[in-house]
Amino acid sequence: MTKISPFKADIPQAAIDDLHRRLDDARWPELIEHKSWEAGVPTDYLKQLASYWRNDFDWRTQEERLNKYPQFTTEIDGQTIHFLHIKSPEADAMPLIITHGWPGSVFEFLNIIEPLTNPRAHGGDAKDAFHLVIPSIPGFGFSGPTREAGWNLARIAKAWAELMDRLGYEKYAAQGGDAGTGISTELSHASGGKLIGIHMNGPAIFPMDDSLKAEELSKEDQVRMQRLAKFQAEGMAYYQMQSTRPQTLAYGLNDSPIGQLAWIVEKFQEWTDPAKKLPEDAVHIDELLANVSLYWFTGTIGSAARLLYETTHAGGWPMPPAVPVGVAIFAGDNTIRALIQKDGNKGHLSEFDRGGHFAAMEAPDLLVGDIRKFFRSMR
Repeated sequence: MTKISPFKADIPQAAIDDLHRRLDDARWPELIEHKSWEAGVPTDYLKQLASYWRNDFDWRTQEERLNKYPQFTTEIDGQTIHFLHIKSPEADAMPLIITHGWPGSVFEFLNIIEPLTNPRAHGGDAKDAFHLVIPSIPGFGFSGPTREAGWNLARIAKAWAELMDRLGYEKYAAQGGDAGTGISTELSHASGGKLIGIHMNGPAIFPMDDSLKAEELSKEDQVRMQRLAKFQAEGMAYYQMQSTRPQTLAYGLNDSPIGQLAWIVEKFQEWTDPAKKLPEDAVHIDELLANVSLYWFTGTIGSAARLLYETTHAGGWPMPPAVPVGVAIFAGDNTIRALIQKDGNKGHLSEFDRGGHFAAMEAPDLLVGDIRKFFRSMR
């Protein structure tokens, strides 16, 4: 089946009403005062955020933002695949497939669509234009939930290769962050030579090397190494759960919007620009909640969590990319520049003093500029 069907987001009002009821009826844990987020999301903070979600956030506005762009669904390998497909007004634009990660979604990229597809209207050069394909990973948002096991990075990459073939693209580029780096890397092996290059934003997947000495690193790499060590020691509870017992976790998160909100917002707190005090200081609060709401309304928090399980049980992360790679390191990333260079990447590598894991929402101008710069030589 190769049919491609138009799609528009239209969550039933009954689902919105149900969310509001659940937020009204939330049963909160005992409030233990913490001066920081060290034990998890502070109760008083989450109550304020949940109140905004219930009383001020407007899903219909976010739905309109998404529906502004052409969306489609198609079935690949037995799974419904949702994607945005935005053609540039420039006929010779470069096709670019952009992949989100966890806990992200296609909502991440709404602020970079127009500058990438129509650079002339945004102070750029027409020669830097892209045709964009922005899919929802199987098990996420409108591409989910998944109904069977086995949707690991390699299988997703094969689906992306099929999707680009169905759209008629003979040569194309890829961009991704988080799981999107792994999927794009696998796509370099699955595309049959059609993928010409990958732009990644952190954390890029490169092996650790115990021979690296802290005193030999740049000041920036030393800071990132310290953050990475702290992350490995204190910040991987989500990883352990999602890579070993995602189904057990799914029952609570899928039944409680408060639980789901806490699970996701904790990562926005930890992974965004460290100069920002709260998640909504780094990402607009409505954009953050649009992302959370999409998981809730589509019932995909469980199937999205399984991505780590499937990847881990398929043998882990992929082999190195088979095409040129450009890496952008933002202020909140733990990507170690020296590791990337030691691993053989002598090409495009940029460092920025702001932004973080959700670069397309936090620093869209920097991400757009770096994507343009990297792919310029491949046109």
